[in-house]
Amino acid sequence: MKAAFLFVLLWSGDDLSEQLISIKRVYVDRLTGGETAAQMRELIISSLQNARLFVLTENQERADVILRGAAEDLIFTDSYASSEGVDVRGSASSGTRSNRTSSAAATNTGRSASLSLGEHESSSVKERKHEALATVRLVNKDGDVIWSTTQESNGAKFRGASADVADKITRQLVSDCEKVRKSAPRN
Repeated sequence: MKAAFLFVLLWSGDDLSEQLISIKRVYVDRLTGGETAAQMRELIISSLQNARLFVLTENQERADVILRGAAEDLIFTDSYASSEGVDVRGSASSGTRSNRTSSAAATNTGRSASLSLGEHESSSVKERKHEALATVRLVNKDGDVIWSTTQESNGAKFRGASADVADKITRQLVSDCEKVRKSAPRN
């Protein structure tokens, strides 16, 4: 029984790989997530279109597979605060004493010393950060997931975090399709 189950798993895995290289049309579904998920969808569509790996369609019925998933693009501020200090104090004192008698007066005088050092340093840094994350999958008409990836970015040198995530998704898909094509048996 275990051997038959293992065979089904291996056979299904090979079938899904074959499906990945036989994709002709892709529909990119709406992504779940915050308000920026719609923008991320458009960036993914643009990136996939530029790769020319598949025909992208706006008609879900004509698609071989559907790209589904979730995306988020966050802009936030990280705050760091630190404080250091050194303080040394010292003190010494003496007093004065007076004695008066009817025949004489005597005065004793004391001395005082004090030492104080102090150093205090504090810093506060606020850093604006931009992060994007997307998890997407290709689903066939039977509802089977044939490919998935999760990509994240803090932004690239010449593009924002969302555009970088969209490009990373496309590069990963192109790379995985190439691997499957190279490993597929030739007829």
